[in-house]
Amino acid sequence: MRQILDRIADKWSLLVIALLEKRTLRFTELRKSIDGISQRMLTTTLRQLERDGLIERTVYPVVPPRVDYALTELGCTLHDTIKALVVWTETNQAKIIAARRSYDERANEKLW
Repeated sequence: MRQILDRIADKWSLLVIALLEKRTLRFTELRKSIDGISQRMLTTTLRQLERDGLIERTVYPVVPPRVDYALTELGCTLHDTIKALVVWTETNQAKIIAARRSYDERANEKLW
C-alpha cells in the first residue's frame, strides 16, 4: 500500500495526472507544462504511471514518431480524488503564503 501511495502522491505524478484530466498530451507538451521537471524525471514518472495502469501511452507509426499520453479509466477515478486536493490548494494558497511569511519573520527575529 505504501508503494502505491508514494507513487501517486509524489509531486510529479500529481501534476501529470492533473494535466491529463482534460486531454491527451504529448511528451513535449507535458514537459513544457510542468515547471522544473527534467526529461529523465518525466520519462520515469510516465513509465511508473503507465505501469500502475493510470495512464496509457499510444505510439503512432509516423515519422517523426508521435507518442500521446492519456488517463486510463482507473486514472480518471484517481483524478477525481486529486481534484479535491487541487481545489483546496487553490482556495488556501494565499493563506498558506501568508502563514509562511509570518513564520519566516518570527524565525528571523529570533536569530537577531
